[in-house]
Amino acid sequence: LNRKHKDRLFRYLFKEKKYLLDLYNALHDSDYTDPEELEVVTMEDVIFMKMKNDLSFMIDSRLSLYEHQSTWNPNMPLRGLFYFSQQYEGLLGMEDVDVYGRKRINLPTPEYIIFYNGSGMTEDQRTLYLSDSFSMGHGSGCLECTCKVININRGHNIELMDKCHRLWEYSEFVSEVETNIQKGMRREEAIQAAMNHCIEQNILTDILKSEKSEVLHMIFLTEYDEKKHLRHTFAEGREDKLIEMIQKKHAKGKSPEVIAEELEEDLETVRSLLKRL
Repeated sequence: LNRKHKDRLFRYLFKEKKYLLDLYNALHDSDYTDPEELEVVTMEDVIFMKMKNDLSFMIDSRLSLYEHQSTWNPNMPLRGLFYFSQQYEGLLGMEDVDVYGRKRINLPTPEYIIFYNGSGMTEDQRTLYLSDSFSMGHGSGCLECTCKVININRGHNIELMDKCHRLWEYSEFVSEVETNIQKGMRREEAIQAAMNHCIEQNILTDILKSEKSEVLHMIFLTEYDEKKHLRHTFAEGREDKLIEMIQKKHAKGKSPEVIAEELEEDLETVRSLLKRL
């Protein structure tokens, strides 16, 4: 599975507040039942979630950033710093508060969690620190941003998977696709086989039975379109460079035949491009 499309599928499966609330409860051993208690904000490829400041839920006044990753990136804390600063700026703008005033501004407590199902991580969890990127090393400087990386590959964080069935289903589906590819199946064959297997095992059946084509589009067809776009972009870039070289040689008085020979291009291609100059 392509990284971006695993990310997209992850967000798609947790787009409903009830599934996000299940994930929140599983992470915090809480038992909230009203999905409307969540305020959800999506930004780029991440999900922000904040518990409303109900009197009985003041302890959960969190600004949670949930992000999915399938390739390792040591700069995740730095991205977290950017994300949170933008979110706080937006929240303060909506509340029209004075950051220069004498009254302390109450902020929701930030929480940054990465759900990781790539390779290279053997432990269940790992914490990354922004200060590890500082020239003076870990713990230095006046800023810190941490993110908890949770390994959601098959066989990891079993207790969490037991608490959040949706997360376990996602892990099983992706793992099944990867297993099929390792067996030598072509990618599209591996995805189809994983879908059939998961339906038989009652995994993600609510999505795979009713929205199978949507899932296929996200994890296969969209990638094909993007690859096709990249090929076109490369071809266009090559053509622009070729036109530039032809133009320079033509300005020196060289004939189409000489230009074609020097550039090792087809004569008709050179003539066609010269007509566009």
